[in-house]
Amino acid sequence: IYSVFFFLLPIFFHNLNLTLLYREIKGIACYSITNVQLLFFLKVANPVVDGPKRVPVSQNSAQSRPLNSGVQPQRVLCPSNFAQRVPVQSQKSSSLSNQKLSNSQTTQQPRPKLPVQPTAGPQVPSKNNEKPQQAPVPAKSSEADSISKQKNEESTKKKKEETKKRQWSLDDFEIGRPLGKGKFGNVYLAREKQSKFILALKVLFKAQLEDAGVEHQLRREVEIQSHLRHPNILRLYGYFHDVTRVYLILEYAPRGEVFKELQKLTKFDEQRTATYITELADALSYCHSKSVIHRDIKPENLLLGSNGELKIADFGWSVHAPSSRRSTLCGTLDYLPPEMIEGRTHDEKVDIWSLGVLCYEFLVGKPPFEAETYQETYRAISRVEFKYPLFVTEGARDLISKLLKHNPFHRLPLKDVLVHPWITANSTKLPNDRK
Repeated sequence: IYSVFFFLLPIFFHNLNLTLLYREIKGIACYSITNVQLLFFLKVANPVVDGPKRVPVSQNSAQSRPLNSGVQPQRVLCPSNFAQRVPVQSQKSSSLSNQKLSNSQTTQQPRPKLPVQPTAGPQVPSKNNEKPQQAPVPAKSSEADSISKQKNEESTKKKKEETKKRQWSLDDFEIGRPLGKGKFGNVYLAREKQSKFILALKVLFKAQLEDAGVEHQLRREVEIQSHLRHPNILRLYGYFHDVTRVYLILEYAPRGEVFKELQKLTKFDEQRTATYITELADALSYCHSKSVIHRDIKPENLLLGSNGELKIADFGWSVHAPSSRRSTLCGTLDYLPPEMIEGRTHDEKVDIWSLGVLCYEFLVGKPPFEAETYQETYRAISRVEFKYPLFVTEGARDLISKLLKHNPFHRLPLKDVLVHPWITANSTKLPNDRK
């Protein structure tokens, strides 16, 4: 009876357009009647337009249909032909909550990367800041240890380099064209295979050195030249030997000997001569400061570097004489000073005499004491007898005359040679100590 009454009641109310009163009675019935089927018939028979509608969809379409936010839950006809409520709103809420969580996670994930920790960090650094104040002592010790380690490594590297220098062999070089020939061997252009460094390799034959009795002279040349460091002195990088030969690893001077250049031009002008004398006087001053006497200055022993700078080579007759005066007759005859010809002791001032002879030969084209016989040359040197050609200027004559003095103590010192008026007026280079 109740079911028929409430089934006909909506139609009656609908015809009377009393929908509001019906909704109130319907709400009361939902709370008072516990029969679920009665509630179902009430929902089906509800003709209100604003209420939920039937949507005939399948399970696949229902599953694939996207969830639209802001839409009320709809009723779906299942395969059992019974209308069932699909908890769309709950799924929406769960999905929305998941989306919110995912969005919140995505917005919260970058936060640890942002400088958030430093905001909470200042309280911790209060403890950490106290530690660095107590840490300088071990830091200094670590620095001292690192410095000591570096020194040890440098010492080991130096030792290894020294051992490498002692272990050179001919297989380490590529031999090129010959650069010159000497009395005891030849000089070749060479290149070190590993570094591709271009150098000059001087090859001396042991048999010829032993026959001439100049083994000690070779040892002295190596010892002296390997320790000299000057831009106008040819470097000696090292040496090695095999059964029959001795090899000297020398700096390569691309422009060759000054003597060949002088032969081509017959003589040099004042500007070039003054420049060469400046470089030579500076290099000899350096040698004398190291107590080294060259004793064989001549155009054949002077080479030209890549920039045309003069370089002293061939220290075969050089000697290291810290305090003693020597009496050995050595060097080239035209460049020998009076004290060596007369058999007296000599010192580093013999190089000053050779500098004066060289200056004369550069300007004139031949040595000042050149003669037909050795006896005439000896006599001219002992008496200091020579003549100037007319084209030699007064400034050049003044310098040469001050260098070619019979008394070694009257010769112009090298430091005064560098500031001589003729040198300063014509030289294009400054001494090495004034650069």
